[in-house]
Amino acid sequence: MAYTYDDQNIFAKILRGEIPNDTVLETDHSLAFNDIRPQAPVHVLVIPKGAYVNYDDFARNASDAEILDFTRAIGEVCKMKGVETDGFRTISNAGQHGVQEVPHLHIHILGGRPLGRMLQQG
Repeated sequence: MAYTYDDQNIFAKILRGEIPNDTVLETDHSLAFNDIRPQAPVHVLVIPKGAYVNYDDFARNASDAEILDFTRAIGEVCKMKGVETDGFRTISNAGQHGVQEVPHLHIHILGGRPLGRMLQQG
């Protein structure tokens, strides 16, 4: 089942200023903010300002300027948060099997401690 974009999702509301956020970085095409329920000492979400459901939607349909800006924003957040030295994890969930909860592309940047294996055996 493919997701469709819902302009009432929490990230769309954050982009419209209807819900506050703890902004880390804002660019022309991207917004990065601290997660409200962090799973690591560093847990930042980076979202495009455009209405993209998930990463494959973004990769297929975003403009070159949006893709460049989003990618550079992720790199800048890693630098700002100091996780590039010891390492970090980026996660983007997509669809039902990927356990995507919000139908707006978002990248989790997690770091600040050892994170363990990405997937458990099973």
